Amino acid sequence: MPTEPITIKTPRGHELAGSLELPTGLVRGAALFAHCFTCTKQSRAAVEVTRALARQGIATLRFDFTGLGGSGGDFGRAGFASDVEDLVASANHLCERFGGQILLVGHSLGGAAVLAAADMIGRDRVAAIATIGAPADVPHVLGNIKGDLAAIERDGEGEVTIGGREFQLSREFLHKTREIDLPEEVARLKLPILIAHSPTDQIVGIENAGQLFDAALHPKSFVSLAGADHLLTKPEDAHFIADMIAAWGARYIPMKSEWPMPEQGVVVCTGHGKFGTEVHTPSHRFIADEPRSYGGDDTGPTPYDLLNAALGTCTAMTMKMYAERKGLPFEGARVAVTHERNHAEDCDHCEGEDSQVQALHRVITLLGDDLTAEQRNKLIEIADKCPVHRTLEGRLHVHTKVGGE
Repeated sequence: MPTEPITIKTPRGHELAGSLELPTGLVRGAALFAHCFTCTKQSRAAVEVTRALARQGIATLRFDFTGLGGSGGDFGRAGFASDVEDLVASANHLCERFGGQILLVGHSLGGAAVLAAADMIGRDRVAAIATIGAPADVPHVLGNIKGDLAAIERDGEGEVTIGGREFQLSREFLHKTREIDLPEEVARLKLPILIAHSPTDQIVGIENAGQLFDAALHPKSFVSLAGADHLLTKPEDAHFIADMIAAWGARYIPMKSEWPMPEQGVVVCTGHGKFGTEVHTPSHRFIADEPRSYGGDDTGPTPYDLLNAALGTCTAMTMKMYAERKGLPFEGARVAVTHERNHAEDCDHCEGEDSQVQALHRVITLLGDDLTAEQRNKLIEIADKCPVHRTLEGRLHVHTKVGGE
């Protein structure tokens, strides 16, 4: 997906480093992702979920909390309250850029942070909230810190180890992390909530999900991540919850009514990235792109893929329609189509320097052992009469005019 670097200024004066995952096509809305305790925006969950949402047309920002990754500030003095402030600043950035309500998504302590931040962001600006492995008891995260917390309380600061990394923590960090009553915060929210949790989570037990779910008001949903670990280190677990949140979130960020869905033909809209476009038919929408080898993001079929598909699908449909009308023992077909741009070089009958003869190569495999040789030959003959085939080999003209005049 196209990724845009983002820098967000916080009220404390330092900058947060973010990555905005953009849809290849049009943007239907925006979402904000909060990473887990001492992780960064590059965690597997952060990358997978934000890109899955972008595939649904939802521009999604992941960023590093204060003092982590590429963000400024002092992590050791920040605490949970600072995470909430970071989320509010980031949410304001998204709302100002894209307008409308946004989706909040958080992993582990990031999940607790989005729940606590929702009121401060403003309920009129938040469409829904999803959490992954979030603790109901925020001070619970202090149990994952290796160090003398009592000495930090006494002396004001001290060195600790979190997830194998060394940090200098302050007394302020401990106090700010202990102050929040998350179930009480959740009980006040009147927003759709999805709570995802693994029953085998060894870091934040499944009972946390139960407490949050009980505190939440409807509409609320629960997704079990059976077999997953807390950090979603297995790709299949990260992919699963990413797609689940993307599908669920799209319910609360609906398609924009002003998007061009034509009465006939197609409308193609330029999108993000170098080549990304979004194609709208009267009842469908999909993405077209170029492969990475051509500088694209490879998020959809190429224009020539679509050209090949037009001939291949029309061929298959035409043969099936004929076979059903004639009662033939036809069990289907596979139609492979490739495009040859340099056909003119090998075409003996092409004359003149301006000749640009190209070729589509089609291989048709008929399925059905009971078809006779005569029936097979007739089906191949019919394939050459499909409407797209006739269009491509006919006298086709493209008429262009400037719209909006």
